[in-house]
Amino acid sequence: MSYPARFDRGHTDDLMTFLAASPTPYHAVANAAERLEKAGFRQVAETDAWDGTSGGKFVLRGGAIVAWYVPEGAGPHTPYRIVGAHTDSPNLRVKPQPDTGAHGWRQVAVEIYGGPLLNSWLDRDLGLAGRLTLRDGSTRLVSIDRPLLRVPQLAVHLDRSVSTEGLKLDKQRHLQPVWGLGDPHEGDLIAFLEEESGLQAGEITGWDLMTHSVEPPAYLGRDQELLAGPRMDNLLSVHAGTAALVAVATAAGTGTGTELPYIPVLAAFDHEENGSQSDTGADGPLLGGVLERSVFARGGTYEDRARSFAGTVCLSSDTGHAVHPNYAERHDPTHHPRANGGPILKVNVNNRYATDGAGRAVFAAACEKAGVDFQSFVSNNSMPCGTTIGPITAARHGIKTIDIGVAILSMHSVRELCGADDPFLLANALVAFLEG
Repeated sequence: MSYPARFDRGHTDDLMTFLAASPTPYHAVANAAERLEKAGFRQVAETDAWDGTSGGKFVLRGGAIVAWYVPEGAGPHTPYRIVGAHTDSPNLRVKPQPDTGAHGWRQVAVEIYGGPLLNSWLDRDLGLAGRLTLRDGSTRLVSIDRPLLRVPQLAVHLDRSVSTEGLKLDKQRHLQPVWGLGDPHEGDLIAFLEEESGLQAGEITGWDLMTHSVEPPAYLGRDQELLAGPRMDNLLSVHAGTAALVAVATAAGTGTGTELPYIPVLAAFDHEENGSQSDTGADGPLLGGVLERSVFARGGTYEDRARSFAGTVCLSSDTGHAVHPNYAERHDPTHHPRANGGPILKVNVNNRYATDGAGRAVFAAACEKAGVDFQSFVSNNSMPCGTTIGPITAARHGIKTIDIGVAILSMHSVRELCGADDPFLLANALVAFLEG
């Protein structure tokens, strides 16, 4: 029997809005939190005592969010169903002393975050966004979503070798964007941000700032079968996980959904692109602390915590590689994930992905329930395999984890490409998984 789909192409339209409004991890979790609050979830502070009441709750910490819905009748040992994702994407981030320049050009000093395709950042109109920390200790989000900076490429006339030897970029010398003319002056960039944000001079004492392309997401192709946009690795999964959790919680709260045998959870972490080792990363204590405190708030003991974790399953949802028509030899010859072919199950026997046969059965059951086809991905044996938060989550918390996602092209580019149907196919599969 076919499972009724919760999402259609309207989900992809909404994803485009989410991508455009989320130039940084801080904006992404703020936008996710806003959607959760509209669905009746409430934010809980980590410094407060937690209660064991039913309903939706979430914790915000920096660029990470963990949200969960406790159904009526859930016991202290009720297991969790978790959708894991990450909020960060490779980009260029502002250094502590940002004001620099030479030869009459004013520039902004940036550091490379993660592993971006550096050439994709050249000759792009870039905005600036992030989190400002003020003198009183409060924080404020800022987003200048207009052409402000640009990393200009060297003209071919001044480097003829680029046509024969390829583009070679020095990460320190060649990636510093320009943002004006004249001599640099210390404090210029922060003073500009204070003015843009309506702040008094000297109010900003700390910042976490990064660049982003201001080109909006767009459908692509003759039949608009494709979606081009920024940060799909991995805000596509954050958006799908948020939508799925809201759908499941709303149905449970109104009595129109199935009775939930699990507590559904969304865990979206920061810093996946540089190893996940932070207080907001998957290798940090955030998820385990939230799950344990929820058990104890419902009157549970350590034994209940152990029972709950033993029955818990996590889908680590991240983007993967669609077969590239110009580089098919780089893919495994028998595994060619296609755009709009449905979500992918990611497998690596060396535990770069956490999926095993039992996990495959869990995901296959969810996709069958959702009426969604899925594909399998493995790396070419001659190519190194990437990794995700999946193995980290499995090892740190001792919970069954399966790596999945959506197949895309141009991963880690400033602008990535996926099938326009795959985001809502993923979201439907996540609903079926969270409902159990």
